Amino acid sequence: QVQLVESGGGLVQPGGSLRLSCAASRNIFSIYAMGWYRRAPGKQRELVATITSGGVTSFADSVKGRFTIFRDNAKNTLYLQMNSLKPEDTAVYYCNARNYINKFDYWGQGTQVTVSS
Repeated sequence: QVQLVESGGGLVQPGGSLRLSCAASRNIFSIYAMGWYRRAPGKQRELVATITSGGVTSFADSVKGRFTIFRDNAKNTLYLQMNSLKPEDTAVYYCNARNYINKFDYWGQGTQVTVSS
């Protein structure tokens, strides 16, 4: 029912910035909570940031003060703005949409973020 297409990943130097985008196939933000997850090599998938349909955001402790999650409702696009990037931020980042009613999850294909000098 929902297709999520991610973009914006790439190689960036420590201290740099990157913005990830997640384009949804239709308007879903009123009935889905949105989030970004990441999986680094040798680690479990972790929740990075979330935003509710009402615009309430939350962040993992490791990214607080550096990352921002926001959306453009008109474009059906979710964003993750990543600043002051560190090598430990290197991971595959996944966009997630969770339906409030049935709790079903949709996932993007993932986009690689590599922070290295």
